[in-house]
Amino acid sequence: MRRSVARALIRPLVLVATVASIPLVSAAPAVADSVVVGGFPIDVSQAPWTVALASRDRFGGMRAGQFCGAVAVGRSTVLTAAHCLSEDVLGAPPNRVPDLKVIAGRTDLLSPQGEEIAVRDVRVNPGYDVGTNSGDFAVLTLDGSLPQSAVVPMARAGDPAYGPGTEAMVSGWGDATGGGDYARRLRAARVRVLPDELCARAYPGGPDGTYQAGTMLCAGEAAGGPDGCQGDSGGPLVAAGRLIGLVSWGSGCGQPGLPGVYTRVSEVVRMLEPAVGGRAAGAPDGEA
Repeated sequence: MRRSVARALIRPLVLVATVASIPLVSAAPAVADSVVVGGFPIDVSQAPWTVALASRDRFGGMRAGQFCGAVAVGRSTVLTAAHCLSEDVLGAPPNRVPDLKVIAGRTDLLSPQGEEIAVRDVRVNPGYDVGTNSGDFAVLTLDGSLPQSAVVPMARAGDPAYGPGTEAMVSGWGDATGGGDYARRLRAARVRVLPDELCARAYPGGPDGTYQAGTMLCAGEAAGGPDGCQGDSGGPLVAAGRLIGLVSWGSGCGQPGLPGVYTRVSEVVRMLEPAVGGRAAGAPDGEA
């Protein structure tokens, strides 16, 4: 999956065999903008926290309205990318999109598997910076509950899962090749957390964004390879059973020297914990 700088319209993201970093929204067909490139198909039971963000009114029924990814961090709390919920993407403020919902427990977007749950409330990070892409996250409260088994714990600051070289998995329904081949079935890609120094050199500042180690991390392979892509935005990057990142942005998908950039979850834990009953790594299960 590969992303591009925060795009105007969200295109579905898929797992592709390339590594690119671009915000997962684009101005073409109203669909999310990040994809799993160079990845492989998985069943949702292998990553049950992976959910699709959808609006059939806005994006049509071909992909069940999917336009971005998201991740369950509480039984009724979901995390996604702030750029997925811009007015440019949705055509209205997110709390005024009546059919905004998450699709959970579903491998094939067009199957009857799983459930579709309406979004009751949206809180976009007020500190989100569209210029640098820093703080690219939003918290959704659902009008219903997911099973506890679908919830993934969040990794706090200092968790070894953030260490360079750590193997992680990104999952979603985004562009699987970087050429607009959006997946209908869930895909995943294995990547490695990369050193902040490498990421800062790749994105020193410019129209695509600026890498900021305090709020971001990057993952992939320096030589290029599996990556998130259009349509994967807001989806999970999980390492050692804990959520460490959200697909955010990048330049292309799976390209050498341009790894995918993710929102660093440790920076949002303090905001999320009150909403999810302390479901960061090491905290007790449960929903507040």
